[in-house]
Order: sequence, then structure tokens, then C-alpha cells
Amino acid sequence: MATVSATCLRFQPLFSQSNRSSQAAASLKPVSVGWAKNNGFPSLKASRFRVSCAAKPETVEKVIEIVRKQLALTPETELTNESKFAALGADSLDTVEIVMALEEEFDINVEEESSQNITTVREAADMIDKLVQKKAEGGS
Repeated sequence: MATVSATCLRFQPLFSQSNRSSQAAASLKPVSVGWAKNNGFPSLKASRFRVSCAAKPETVEKVIEIVRKQLALTPETELTNESKFAALGADSLDTVEIVMALEEEFDINVEEESSQNITTVREAADMIDKLVQKKAEGGS
């Protein structure tokens, strides 16, 4: 099952006849997709397809800082966008505490349903940027 999540995503196909692959240029980040047939877009079931929206670097850094503090991680512990909370030793209570700290730091409210889907630094940072933008636009 493939999942695609983005705030604003626009594809512009760039086809090449001499090549059996095609590229799609997204307004947020370039994405390459290859397939064997030349007669249409591939089934997402048959392809690994990933679109990721890049959160602001300062948001990512703040999330890393909060995760490090909440999990009492040493400065030597490497944290990246792809760091998974569970791999860092977080249980469900730790994850709730991370989300609460993020809510306080960014002055946002995270719905319980959304908080259950946060498993990595990137997911947290993307969600925060989305909620901060929504709040700035007057969407509560």
C-alpha cells in the first residue's frame, strides 16, 4: 500500500523517448519514477513511490532538540530526519510526552489521531509546519 502526503504537489511529466523511464518534477521536490511500459503511469502497487515534504530546517532542529531532551539522549546519539522514536527507545508514553512538548514549544494543538501517526523526526516536523501554517492562515 502506498501513501502520498503533501500540502501542495504539482506534477509536470517530462518524457524521454530514448529512455524507458520517465521523470516527474514536483513543485516541492523532484521525484523520479521508472516503469517498463510506455503507455501509462505505473500502478502504485507495483512501484515504490515516496514523496516527502521538507519541513523548515529550523523546525527539524527544534524537533531534534526536543526529542533529545524528552528521551534524555546523549549528545553523541545521532538524530536525523529519518530517526524513528521507537528505535531511540521511546515507548508510547514517551511519544505522548514528545508531542506535548512540541505543542507547547510551537503553540499548536495536535489532534490525537495525528499524534498516533508520528513515528519519526520528519513526520513530526512536517506536521508542525503544516499546523503552524494553518494557524497563521486563521484555520485555528
